[in-house]
Amino acid sequence: MDTKRLIIVAVGGQGNLLVSRIIGEASLLSNVPVRMSEIHGMAQRGGVVESSIVFGDTKSTIISDGEADVLVGFEPLESLRALNKCNAGTIVITNLSPLSPFTVTTGGSTYPDLDVLQALIREKTAKLIALNATAIAKEAGNILSVNMVLLGSLVQTGSLPLSAESVKKAIQTRTRKAFLESNLSAFDLGFSAANTLS
Repeated sequence: MDTKRLIIVAVGGQGNLLVSRIIGEASLLSNVPVRMSEIHGMAQRGGVVESSIVFGDTKSTIISDGEADVLVGFEPLESLRALNKCNAGTIVITNLSPLSPFTVTTGGSTYPDLDVLQALIREKTAKLIALNATAIAKEAGNILSVNMVLLGSLVQTGSLPLSAESVKKAIQTRTRKAFLESNLSAFDLGFSAANTLS
């Protein structure tokens, strides 16, 4: 199979690592070779968390600048910061609900305009799916399920060698029972939203 390189960027606490584990589990269920690595940074203090996931026959999880086939950003500014990993063929999926960094909340800097941010991403990549995943997560019944909304959007693009069914099965094995219903609902709503935006 062709190698596919996926980068997921988020702020600590947004559930990036859970999504990475679900993707890994779904890959195992589907007999798809996969390698993963994570950079936690200052995750507990709201810092960036980055996951690199490579599908196919490869020996490394390193995704160099310009090599990502897909970028998923749980926070819009983090999507912009990771743009150097993208190329003219990259698909980008980003949440449009900002989590302002410390420098913005203290008045030391300003958050970039979301329209400008989207224009910069579109200019460098093949496709941008931008949605308010936070609002969709609320609709699903749990604001913490932003990660599942974005996972559903990612699977809808067909850019990964994974079916929706295998990912949902992995969600069932990796999610606490108390959150399972809202996570599956968020996944479905994210899938539908990406279909509308495609």
